[in-house]
Amino acid sequence: MGTKASGCLFRIGYTLYSRTRIGYYYHQKDITKAREKFGEEGHTQITHFDYGTLRVVPIPMVSDNYAYLVQDRKNNKSIVVDPGHAAPVHKFLTQIGIQPDAILVTHKHWDHSGGNRELKQAFPHVPIYGSATDSVPDITMTLNDGDVIEFGDLKFRILSTPGHTVGHIVYILDGREFGTEDSLFSGDCLFLGGCGRMFEAPSSVMLTSLDKLAGLDGNTKLWPGHEYSVDNLEFANHIDPDNEKVKVKLEWAKDKRENNLCTCPSTIEEEKSYNPFMRTAEESILRSLGIVEDGEFQQPSNEIRAKALMELRERKDQFKYKL
Repeated sequence: MGTKASGCLFRIGYTLYSRTRIGYYYHQKDITKAREKFGEEGHTQITHFDYGTLRVVPIPMVSDNYAYLVQDRKNNKSIVVDPGHAAPVHKFLTQIGIQPDAILVTHKHWDHSGGNRELKQAFPHVPIYGSATDSVPDITMTLNDGDVIEFGDLKFRILSTPGHTVGHIVYILDGREFGTEDSLFSGDCLFLGGCGRMFEAPSSVMLTSLDKLAGLDGNTKLWPGHEYSVDNLEFANHIDPDNEKVKVKLEWAKDKRENNLCTCPSTIEEEKSYNPFMRTAEESILRSLGIVEDGEFQQPSNEIRAKALMELRERKDQFKYKL
């Protein structure tokens, strides 16, 4: 089958997955496969991360997704981020006796939004927030770039980060009320060591989104939508084999995963040191990709950086496919 025909079939399949209940059906099949592989406890041991009265709990779902419970324990406010599968989220909330005050969704893909309907039925008065431009299923409140929403001391700023989907957004939690750094709930825009596929926009759009995130305070904690760290860092090491920070982080991540532990959070500063998708202006990355040949290195244009980003993503898909 030719490349053009394959591309056409992919676009049709992606449209059916992302915009119809057919996608929800396949998502349920993925949930069943994950349950058979990992059992009811999921792919990762649940760990509480406490920062003063702020608590963040990654909740494992499907084969490698995370939903997040974000708690302001002083004011008894709780937020759920990206409940792609309602059952493990509801089970955990029930175990600790919590009813969420809101649900925040980064984008429409079923592995991030597939639990919205069931959680709406379980908690009918809880608002579900999502992008105004991403057709997120079952949301009740829409958000745009620059909006701010507050629940007790939980203050989230919304940043538009299109690329993975046309209306993808991220949530930045202000850490000042808790005496800690900000937290970025990045969905499928930015991962530890990687970034999401560019399904609905060219690489130039994703580049702009990644540059926005690179401009955040370096100490901002990164809470991504998937447990992809080992795969991503193995690719980073393949692309940039002389980077010692990649090697150190990769060994650390392998140790974590061998013990079934979560590898988040990282920080924006860390990502800028080893994540190749955040380093498209750096000489070592551009030379490794063959985009810059021998000779004196000059600061690349955004056009060259977008080309590098697309090349990185294509090579990552060939190295080991992940969304």
